[in-house]
Amino acid sequence: MPDAPVTVPTPTPDQRRIALDSFAKAREAAVHTQYDYAITLLLTCCKLDPGNFFYRQTLRKTQKDKFGNNLRGSRLAFLTTPRFKARVKAAKRSGDYLRVLEHAEQVLCRNPWDLGTQLDMAAAFEALGLVDLAVFTLDQARQKYPRDATLNRALARVFEKRGDFQKAMALWQLVRETHPHDVEAAHKAKDLAARDTIARGKYEQTAAAGSDESPALDRIEARAVEKQDKLARDVDPLRKRIEAAPTEPALYVQLAAVYRRHNLPDRARAVLQQGLGPTGNAFQLQLELMDLDLAPVRKNLEQAEARLRRVREKGPDGDGDEELSEKDLVQLRAQLLREVNSREIEVYRVKADRFPGEPQHRIDLGTRLLKADLVDEAIAELQLARRDEKLKWKAALYLGACFKKRSNWRLAQRNFEEALQALPPGEEGGKKELLFQLASGCAENGDLPRAIDLGHELANLDYNFRGIGKLLDEWNDRLQSA
Repeated sequence: MPDAPVTVPTPTPDQRRIALDSFAKAREAAVHTQYDYAITLLLTCCKLDPGNFFYRQTLRKTQKDKFGNNLRGSRLAFLTTPRFKARVKAAKRSGDYLRVLEHAEQVLCRNPWDLGTQLDMAAAFEALGLVDLAVFTLDQARQKYPRDATLNRALARVFEKRGDFQKAMALWQLVRETHPHDVEAAHKAKDLAARDTIARGKYEQTAAAGSDESPALDRIEARAVEKQDKLARDVDPLRKRIEAAPTEPALYVQLAAVYRRHNLPDRARAVLQQGLGPTGNAFQLQLELMDLDLAPVRKNLEQAEARLRRVREKGPDGDGDEELSEKDLVQLRAQLLREVNSREIEVYRVKADRFPGEPQHRIDLGTRLLKADLVDEAIAELQLARRDEKLKWKAALYLGACFKKRSNWRLAQRNFEEALQALPPGEEGGKKELLFQLASGCAENGDLPRAIDLGHELANLDYNFRGIGKLLDEWNDRLQSA
């Protein structure tokens, strides 16, 4: 693997547009179980934008759905994949990593669980600097091979390079459980436990100042051992219950929750994937897996926002500790917000389809579609949710925002007023937002007297809400000038 990652070509605006159009068609085709057509479109998306995590994730899910998640793919895969596998190896030897990805996808179209191909694919992603996709690919392989030592070793090394010592430690522990006499796994599990505790406890200087028998290091290793013992006490009873009742989804969810509490998301994912087969792809487990995939992206967003706050607090004369500028961090945050929103759309779409009688899922989906500027889709979901009397006001509020975004003030005003009438007692925040939307909308559309009346009603509740006091002064000046 080269020391300097090969640059992934940035798609042109036309390529992005084609990829987005293809993705929308692919998603619709997948809904109607037209899997072959959907996969063809998603392959186009991945070829035009090779580093797009969401395209690759959706493609893999569609490939697995095509075969009913049977963990083996096509019955004729052993006949149809060898030529593509040979091309993968040839492209890898020549360092043409984009070709590796293209040929590997052809293998996975026939068997999405092919272990060797996913290992080669992950190596290509890592060489291209797409580490998140390398992790994703290896993790996908673990659905069928959660205890494969070669696979867990490869993923552990990727995590170790990134400094994710806890995740690497969990995987090395799995290698050690599979091969109790593996010297490297035994050494890594102990070494990384200490390194993780050192990194999080900031004991580097203390350890460097001590001797080979430093008391600080002894305490650190003792804490690491204590954590491992506590994990075993929490995990062992649930594992025994799963052995006794392997078809019960709730047990896998509980065990995954234990691993998540111990900050071991990869082991949590392995447990959930292990449970898919015995439980017949239980929907509860699929939702937990989707939430696990979302968690690191949300965490990255929180970290980006925290760094942005620090940069803004320091001001232009800050000490320069941050590697990224304020402009870079703003762009990063916007990118992460889009990524979180797009993944949440998929989560709530699944929930809304699975539980059509729960309108809150429709509202959650509609609000995220609105953020993504998929306004027409948002309107369709929110109008379904508006039929529920308890949530009518909330659905109408967001419908008003949708129609306002479409520059249809007449329908926006109608929905805002309907929401105001349906507002339950005690929803002061919702009332203030609705009054503001109605007041500002009336002002923008020339109805200044109505805007001023609504603005005064809002100012009487909260004079500082979104600058309504200053807006009232402006609207009064405009009315007097008119």
